[in-house]
Order: sequence, then structure tokens, then C-alpha cells
Amino acid sequence: MKQILLIILLVFDSISVIGQETVLEVEVDCSEEYQTIHNFAASDAWAAQFTGLWPNEKRTQMADWLFSMKADSLGSPLGIGLSAWRFNIGAGSAKQDTSGIKDQWRRAEGFLNDDDTYDWTKQQGQQWFLQAAKLRGVTQFIAFVNSPPVQLTRNNRAHSTDGLQSNLPKENYRDYANFLANVVQHFSDSLDIKFKYLSPFNEPQWEWKGGQEGSPWNNNELASATKVIDSVFLKRKLNTQLEITEAGAIDYLTGRKKKFANRSNQIEVFYNPDSPHYIGKLKSLAPKVAAHSYFTTWDIEKLKNERLKIKEKLDKYLSLEYWMSEYCILENNEEIKGKGRDLGMATALYVARLIHADLTIANASAWHWWLAMSPYDFKDGLIYHDKNVADGAMYDSKLLWGFGNYSRFVRPYAKRIKVHYPDNNSLNNLKNGVLISAYKNQDGSIAMVLVNQKKEHIKVSPKINGMPMKNFEKFVTDKKTNLSLVNNEMTENKAITLNPRSITTLVFQKE
Repeated sequence: MKQILLIILLVFDSISVIGQETVLEVEVDCSEEYQTIHNFAASDAWAAQFTGLWPNEKRTQMADWLFSMKADSLGSPLGIGLSAWRFNIGAGSAKQDTSGIKDQWRRAEGFLNDDDTYDWTKQQGQQWFLQAAKLRGVTQFIAFVNSPPVQLTRNNRAHSTDGLQSNLPKENYRDYANFLANVVQHFSDSLDIKFKYLSPFNEPQWEWKGGQEGSPWNNNELASATKVIDSVFLKRKLNTQLEITEAGAIDYLTGRKKKFANRSNQIEVFYNPDSPHYIGKLKSLAPKVAAHSYFTTWDIEKLKNERLKIKEKLDKYLSLEYWMSEYCILENNEEIKGKGRDLGMATALYVARLIHADLTIANASAWHWWLAMSPYDFKDGLIYHDKNVADGAMYDSKLLWGFGNYSRFVRPYAKRIKVHYPDNNSLNNLKNGVLISAYKNQDGSIAMVLVNQKKEHIKVSPKINGMPMKNFEKFVTDKKTNLSLVNNEMTENKAITLNPRSITTLVFQKE
């Protein structure tokens, strides 16, 4: 009975009833810091190869939506201010009549020629978006590879024949390493684009037997190839760090899976010094693990438990960070389905819940969406456009602007800080409630992101270190607004109102 009474007292201590209003009281403690947030990003695959060559007015608009930190005359952001950009180094399947990849939007050009020379005029559309990102202030660039160049693979294609082993034979590991080094060197020297990170093995768990560029990698192959790449990068004095593991789902990091067991348990396999495939001391290896949040977002208990496993591994390997480096909606469950383009709030809220869980439960230090631009009838894009090579219509989405509630205001090297309110990350609150997180930026500002999944207005009273918030700006994404600056209508009881099914960011400026 005493335990029950204590719980009731704790809850009522954080929920005030003033008149007929129920107010959710939220305490923010700036002194208790968690992980560093490095960036929010999306990738240029595969649409940028075409949309980057569209009429300048349209590609400029897409770049502004993705990268701009400017605001309109009313103070509302013109873009979501992505702080990193993922560049796909193509394998060269675009030139192949018999590539085995029917959809040209899932093939890519390649820089490597058959005579081992390079053609740096390839991937011009993607190169345009790289420059557009830099022009708008992006400083963190990440290159990633789905498949090694077709000239180096076992079957001279950008996908596997049997899915059982890497499509890159061991005798070509060094050629692959030199190819990657040449790409990094060229972009640094010729375009002043410095790739801070490079991911050489994207989603190594999957078989990749067609449909798009890709290669499987068993753990032993991945470790061996990484050692070769590391040696080449060190010899050439490249500062680019290798991003490992890029797992296709986060549970391949934390445990041994029945399917593809030799591609699972990757944190222990690569970072336990007792493992035969230990690579943790390689100098060019970034001190992090990367994985994709696919297939672990439903049900809510799975959403939470899989991210707790990530946190447990990070607690064991304190030198490692976790980056959530790719996601779009592939799952089909009772709440959402991957198929069917959605420009509205349903997808935006589903993803906002996932971002909240990845940041506050798994302690992710970065969060990356998959396709920045998509021509598909699928929930995979921030921006949608016609599937036309030369020109077409384009459409923004609530997902774009909802993502911006994080990316625009939680800036690189912010610290996540403690937030306390009733039920916080309980299963019920994660599924249906109000999700709140807070971040301290390097300029001293505090960004608090509040995701109201409820269908009614919610009153919230936020306090920072025990003091009511003041001098703040409020930005809202809901069915009527897109990351819009709205009046900060603090009521007499020091509460603000969250609109139904909305994502709100409060930015508290340091005095």
C-alpha cells in the first residue's frame, strides 16, 4: 500500500489541475547531460542523380527545403536545416544493359572506368546537391557504398548472385580500398568536399540478389576488408573515418540471430578484444556503431526493448557511440503501412515517435532518414516528385517539416539533457502520449521537442532548472502548419498549449 501511495504522490506532483485545466509539468535539468548529438541527415540515393539536373528553380527549392537555415519574413524556417548529407558512391550499374536491376532509379553511375581510369563527370546530379548542401552551411558529409564498383565484383554486377558471401573477392579488397581512397581524395582536393565519414558496407546482412545495388558481407569478410581499407587510408594520410557497421536492423548489433548468424552480434564480434574478428583498435575506424531502425518499431514493447539493448551495449563499450543511420517505413502493422505515399501527419508522428525513442532510449548520437527525395508511392521520402528524369512536379510533406522540428533546432554537438514528467517512456505514453526531449546547444540555447500524439489539445508547463520558461520561440508542425513560428501564448499558469497530433519545438535562448 505504501508503494502505491508513493507512486500516486509522484504523479500528482507533476500534474497540476488549475481550474478545470490539467497541466503537464515538465522539469528540465541542464546539469544532467547524456549523449552528444552530432547531426541529422538524409541521403541522395537515388533520385538526386536526376533531380540534381532538373531546372534550377526546382532543384534549388528542394535544396532549400532540405538544408536552409534561413527564415521567411514572419520568422518561420524556409527549410529543415539538415546538418549532414549522405552521398551514395555508385557502383556503375547505370551503364549496364544487363545490370539485373530493372528500375533505372535504383541504379547508379560510377566513377571507375573499365581501364582503371576515373571519370569525375559522373554523378553530376548528386554532385550538385553536395555543393548545394555546402552552400547552405552543411559541414558534415558522409559517403556510403551499396556495392563495390562493378569492375571489381565477382559477377561484374552491382548485386550478388547467391547472397551467401561478399560480391567482392578477397583479391580485390586492396583495389576497392584504393578506389574509396581515390574518391575521398578527389572530392577533397578538387571540390573542397571533405567526407568526414565513409561507410563501405551498407546493410551487409541482406542477400542483395537484385532490385538495387548492394552486396552481402559476412562478419569475417567485413573485418578483413576493413583492415585493408584502414591500411590504405593510413598510408595515404586520409582523415576520413570508416563508419562500421551499417547493420540492416539494430538487433544485428546486439545479439546472435538465427538467420545470418555470421552477420549478427556485430558489437561483440568487432569490438570485443577476445573476438577473432576484433577491429576496435584500427586507427581510421570511427568510435561508433551504425545501424538502421527497420523492423524494430512495432509493437511498442519491441520498440522500447530493442533500444534498451543498444543502451546496454553502449554501457558496456563506453568508447562507442550509436548512430541511427537509415530509416524509412517498411513495416506493415496495425498503425501504419509502408506502401502508399503520405504527405500528412500520420507518417510524421510515427517517425517522430521513433526519433524520440532512438534518441532517449538507445541514446543515438545521430539520426538519418533514408531518401531525401522519392518518386515512389511509398513512405520513403521527405520530398516527393514525379518519376521523370528531366523535370516534374514536387511535393513537400509533413514528415519533412516534422523531422525539421529536430534537425533545424538541435544543432551539431548539442547535448541531450534530462527531462522528467509522468510516465515519460512508459509503453502507454510511447504509444499514445506526449513525448518530450530536450537538448542544450553549443550557443547555450535549449531546444525542447514535444510530440503530441493525442487528438486533443494538451497544456504543458515546462521549467528549466526549476524556473518557468520565458523568452522562447515556438515552432509547430501540424495539419495546418509546417514548422511555423507561432505566438508563444504562455498562460497565467505558465503553461503552453500543444495542438492535437502535432510536433512542437520550443527554443529557449540563453539570457
